[in-house]
Amino acid sequence: MKTLLALATLAIAVSPAVAQNPGQGWTGGTTCAAGSTCVYSNPYYSQCLPGTATTTTSSIATTTSTAPPTSSSCANRTKFKFFGVNESGAEFGNTVIPGTLGKDYIFPAPSSIDYFVGQGFNFFRVPFLMERMVPPAGGITGPFDSTYLSNYMETINYITGKGAYAAIDPHNYMIYNGADISSTSEFQTFWTNLAGQFKSNPNVIFDVMNEPNTIPASTAFALASYLNQAAVNGIRASGATSQLILVEGTSWTGAWRNSAVFGAIQDPYNNVAIEMHQYLDSDGSGTNATCVSSTIGVERLADATTWLQANNLKGFLGEIGAGSNADCITAVNGAMCAMQQSGVWIGASWWAAGPWWPADYFTSIEPPSGLIIPEMLPQALLPYL
Repeated sequence: MKTLLALATLAIAVSPAVAQNPGQGWTGGTTCAAGSTCVYSNPYYSQCLPGTATTTTSSIATTTSTAPPTSSSCANRTKFKFFGVNESGAEFGNTVIPGTLGKDYIFPAPSSIDYFVGQGFNFFRVPFLMERMVPPAGGITGPFDSTYLSNYMETINYITGKGAYAAIDPHNYMIYNGADISSTSEFQTFWTNLAGQFKSNPNVIFDVMNEPNTIPASTAFALASYLNQAAVNGIRASGATSQLILVEGTSWTGAWRNSAVFGAIQDPYNNVAIEMHQYLDSDGSGTNATCVSSTIGVERLADATTWLQANNLKGFLGEIGAGSNADCITAVNGAMCAMQQSGVWIGASWWAAGPWWPADYFTSIEPPSGLIIPEMLPQALLPYL
C-alpha cells in the first residue's frame, strides 16, 4: 500500500498510493491503468482489476495447481527471525465509530492463525483502529474502550500462546479523529498506556504507527522523528523493556520511495527496527495484480537494503503483496532471497489475511481459499521459512 520513510535521502519521484484505498481519507490518484477498472468492495477498500467490475480472477493466477513448497535455491541466506502475515479486520469500517462487531469490523479467526502457525510462520501483524481503542470522547490519552481492548488482547494472547509473535499496529496513518497527530506528549502518553497492557508478554512487538502520510514535506523529517521517539519513550516508560519496537516514516512507508535517517532514534535497550512496506505494481500501491516485471521486487528494495547496511540498522518489511501470477511470483521470490542474503532484514509479513477480504482480492492469503494460497504461498513464501 504505499511508499516510504520520508525522513531523508534516496528519493524516487513516484506518486504514493494505497492498497486498502481509495477509501476513507485517500486524496491521491484514483485512476486505474488502461484495461483495468476500479472495483469497490467496501468503504475501506477498492482495487484495480483487469477488465470490467465483474472480472475476478482472469489475470490473477496463471494456473490452479496447489504445488508443494519449493525448496529455495537462494544461496548464503539467513532466515528471517519473524515471518508471517497481516491479520486485517479490526481496523475496518473506519467511518463508523465505534461501530458494531461483526457488522462494521471483525477480529481474526483463531482458525486462520492456526493455519499459518501450522505452515511454519511465526509472526502476525494485527491492525486496530485508535478511535475504537481510545474513543474520541476521551481523546488519544483517554481511557480504553474495555470491550474492544479485551477482544483485541484475546487475539494477541491467542497468537502468542501459540509461540508466535504479534505486532500491535494502530492502523491510523498518524490521523486520529479526523486530525493529524502532532502532539508528541499525547502520542507518548498513548503509547505508555497501551504498551502497559502488553508489557509482560515477551512475544508482543510494538508497531508505532501504520503509514503516516499527511505530514507536510517541510516538517516531515522533524515531526516523524519526534513522534517516533515519543512512542519509543512511552513504550519503554511503561515497563515494556524487552520487546522489539518498529518505527515507520511518512509518505506511506514505501521502501522504494526514499529512506529515512533513523539513526537519531534513541532506545536504551537498542531494540528498534525500521519498518517499510513494498508493493510491486506500477505505482507501488498494491491495487493492481500486475507486477512491473519479474525483477521489480529486488529493484524496489535495493536502495533501502543498501541504506540499512550503511547505517547499521535493522529493517522489517511489514507489508508486501502482489498478484499470484508468473511475474509476481518470480518478483516476490527475488525480494525474499535478496532480503535474506542482505543480513539486515529481520522479518517480513504478507498483506493480507483477514475474514472479510472479498473473494477476488488478489493478495488475500486468508485460508482456505485466498487467491495467494495455491501458488504464491508454496512457491515464493514457504521456501523462505
